[in-house]
Amino acid sequence: MKKITTDVLIIGAGISGLVSGILLAEKGVDVCIIYDTEDITKSSSFWAQGGIVYKGKEDSPELLKKDILDAGDHLNFIPAVDKLVYNCSTILHDILIEKIKVPFEKEQDFFKLTGEAAHSVKRILFVKDYTGKAIIESLLNYIKSKNLSINFYPSCYSIDLITLSHSTNYSYSMYEEDRCFGVYAYDEKEDDINIFIAKYTILATGGMGQVYLHTTNPPNIYGNGYAMAYRAHVKLINMEYTQFHPTALFTEHGHSFLISEAVRGEGGELVNIYGKPFMKEYHSLGSLAPRDVVARSIIFEMQKTDSKFVYIDINKIRKKIKDRFPSIYYTCKENGIDLDYENIPVVPSFHFQCGGIKVNLEGESSLDGLYAVGEVSCTGIHGANRLASISLLEGLCFAKFASDSIYNKLLNKEYKKNYFSLDLIKDWEYTNKEEYDLILVKQDLNYLKNIMWNYVGPIRTKKRLRRALTDITNLKNSFEDFYYESKLSNLILQLRDAITCGLIVATSAWKNKKSSGCHYRMD
Repeated sequence: MKKITTDVLIIGAGISGLVSGILLAEKGVDVCIIYDTEDITKSSSFWAQGGIVYKGKEDSPELLKKDILDAGDHLNFIPAVDKLVYNCSTILHDILIEKIKVPFEKEQDFFKLTGEAAHSVKRILFVKDYTGKAIIESLLNYIKSKNLSINFYPSCYSIDLITLSHSTNYSYSMYEEDRCFGVYAYDEKEDDINIFIAKYTILATGGMGQVYLHTTNPPNIYGNGYAMAYRAHVKLINMEYTQFHPTALFTEHGHSFLISEAVRGEGGELVNIYGKPFMKEYHSLGSLAPRDVVARSIIFEMQKTDSKFVYIDINKIRKKIKDRFPSIYYTCKENGIDLDYENIPVVPSFHFQCGGIKVNLEGESSLDGLYAVGEVSCTGIHGANRLASISLLEGLCFAKFASDSIYNKLLNKEYKKNYFSLDLIKDWEYTNKEEYDLILVKQDLNYLKNIMWNYVGPIRTKKRLRRALTDITNLKNSFEDFYYESKLSNLILQLRDAITCGLIVATSAWKNKKSSGCHYRMD
């Protein structure tokens, strides 16, 4: 067990985490970035296909704002939307284009722009169909080329936040405002605990897709940030607004590979198994309707035609599919689908959590010393449903806002308001190191995923949600003793976080009886 001290601890290495780290390190701040995989590219940002919102011809902040509000069912937090739309183009240009030099697609000296569902104009920058990969690789190359003083710690799974009230021997903590001082993290390689102690902590842990049976998220995304925040009594909001991407590739062995919305933006059209277009029956925008509408429409159409999937008809764009969407083309080919002749079979899958840790316009949470940026946070920008290709933009911009805020606080030494001797931070206490039964853990995880998909999925009812709450509560109660008796591992910690997130989402969905955006109740 070792203690590692730093000015700023960043948990997560997607666009939010890396941009925050770069901007702080360039100002001389000591930064640590920890992430729970050995490979730093295993983030949701890296997997992003479609692109990132910039600015189109005849575009304006007001038009982007309208599209964001329309997609979010007008439950968006207006001050946050305003801060984004009036600053995002400049931030993107200054950081990703000028500083990082992400190789966005160009035609001569002009950026190519694509459209996606619910956007009034084409305003999205992209790199083929692997925009996230291009951005993350460019950020990592920039860090390496500038030799920035960022300390990376791979394979460190964050267990719990270190707080004044729960993690210290400070006798008078009940009289002080609670504060975050870092995190306890399990080092899988060393099979040991690292205690990361920081003046400020940024959660950039991404979403919670693996809580669901079908998801487009990477395999390590179990809602770690939400669960740690919840256990530390940090405020979370809008957790019922779970966005399901309408088009994940359908295969008999699972549905996880995202078929970018840009395929429809470029001219692909949703048709049922008989080749009949159906989206106009559900929404005037057809295949380019908001994601929540498209996801539900596909499910209704599958029920109507007694099928397991629908198709994206790509006849209008077949000649350019290989060049414009190479990842999709070759992944389909690996799964026996030849896009030179065939259409793309798709089904909905969990994609994005629109709610999260409630933050202010600088990314500060309700717990002093703790910031949250990217998908794990809830700025209120998305409201009840996220507009396509806004997630990378939000992560980028709020990384800038958060890093500026933290730097100013460090300059003013505001962290000393609740300062105490770091020696008072408790060591991690092992309750037991008993080997656990792998079959039991995997069974519990699969059970939870099925509960969430069937009862807290794209279509919800009072009876389904009641059953979900009962089943997840029973699972949580039975897991508590099992967790404290078992030897630590990533899988045990993932199950713990997944159960917590499942209960949070089911409870939020139960309490909200009004359908809005991607929270849809049939009753």
